[in-house]
Amino acid sequence: MISSDNQSLVHRTHTTQSHQQDEQPDQSSQPTIDFDPQSNCRPPHTNPIRYLLREQRLLFVLIGIAIATLFFSSFPLSNPELATTHDPGFESESGLDLPANPTRRVLYEARGVGFGSVMSAGGKVPLGLKKKNQRIVVTGGAGFVGSHLVDRLMARGDSVIVLDNFFTGRKENLVHHFGNPKFELIRHDVVEPILLEVDQIYHLACPASPVHYKFNPVKTIISFLLFSMIFLFWVGVLDLSCELGVHKTNVVGTLNMLGLAKRVGARFLLTSTSEVYGDPLQHPQVESYWGNVNPIGVRSCYDEGKRTAETLTMDYHRGLGIEVRIARIFNTYGPRMCIDDGRVVSNFVAQALRKEPLTVYGDGKQTRSFQYVSDLVEGLMRLMEGNHVGPFNLGNPGEFTMLELAQVVQDTIDPNAKIEFRPNTEDDPHKRKPDISKAKELLGWEPNVSLRKGLPLMVADFRHRIFGDPKDNGGGSTTFA
Repeated sequence: MISSDNQSLVHRTHTTQSHQQDEQPDQSSQPTIDFDPQSNCRPPHTNPIRYLLREQRLLFVLIGIAIATLFFSSFPLSNPELATTHDPGFESESGLDLPANPTRRVLYEARGVGFGSVMSAGGKVPLGLKKKNQRIVVTGGAGFVGSHLVDRLMARGDSVIVLDNFFTGRKENLVHHFGNPKFELIRHDVVEPILLEVDQIYHLACPASPVHYKFNPVKTIISFLLFSMIFLFWVGVLDLSCELGVHKTNVVGTLNMLGLAKRVGARFLLTSTSEVYGDPLQHPQVESYWGNVNPIGVRSCYDEGKRTAETLTMDYHRGLGIEVRIARIFNTYGPRMCIDDGRVVSNFVAQALRKEPLTVYGDGKQTRSFQYVSDLVEGLMRLMEGNHVGPFNLGNPGEFTMLELAQVVQDTIDPNAKIEFRPNTEDDPHKRKPDISKAKELLGWEPNVSLRKGLPLMVADFRHRIFGDPKDNGGGSTTFA
């Protein structure tokens, strides 16, 4: 039995609980927020930085990519793999006992100058750098003129990188530099791009003798025809698998070197030629003369190729602010010329040494001017270090007919050498003589070596290479005391 007092207590308790339940809101009708008292996390609006990092990650990734792109565009980096690729046939092309892989070392060394001291607006190289040791590229540096230029640059203390495909160049011309830590020799055709960090570019690569550029004219020039072929290839009319394999050209090589100069802010020097004047109607020729060139002749691949290279060089200078120099080189002779390359001086010297008749084409009254290679190299270096774009004629104004040249060769080698006349070659210029007033005034340059003084050194070099006479090796020294 439950007493009346107990019943009253139970009734009050039940009533109190009922009132409490009635006072509680309907939790199912309101959203709930889980909050862990052990956590330090705050709602998103109370920590905006953490919210941005969590919710806007893609935005930060895009900003990072943009910053990296801007940095590497401003300060391009080199690709060392281009310099370390091993060429298994490189060492075996010559009879020389050369060290294995002598020139494949890393091209990119830390220099004691910052980015700001090398790079400047408009692709210019500060002239103050010319007094310091520089990194210089010489394309065609294993050739006749290029190897002598390399000798001078190395003697000055510069670091020199030679690019050559050995179409006309010879490793023997540079073997005395192998092992020098400041010297690099890379077997490379300038028709293919290359990435290097350099201060100056001497662009000499191009077959310059009639034998070589007539043998393969499309290796010397590429023009509108190539672009037409590419268009036909795109529309499926032409298969370029064979045609483009032989297009190693003056134009593409110049474009690649100009592109390199633009990327790294290097100064660019183009070695053009007196052939841009063609068969001149003005005599002697000044730099302002536009020339008289046959665009479809057998020599036009070289003439027009160099004219196009000059055009590209000036377009890069005017349009992109690249610092450029243009030299128009007249006939040059000296040690290390290719034997039997079709040029008149080398032909006469080789024929006289072999007791063969000296072949004179035509009546022998055509005139040329002949400068010794050391004079040319001096002119190229003065032009590169100077403040003037050019073009500049670099040649010896001393003028000789072909018969007079043959007489000098006879006097130097064999007075009894015979002269044999043959029909003249097509498009052979009648006269060629430089006006070097501009080079004298602005570069302070003029040739010092006469033909009768320089020819004996060339003869000694040819005699050594033709007959292997160890007592007459004129290839090492090209300068005069």
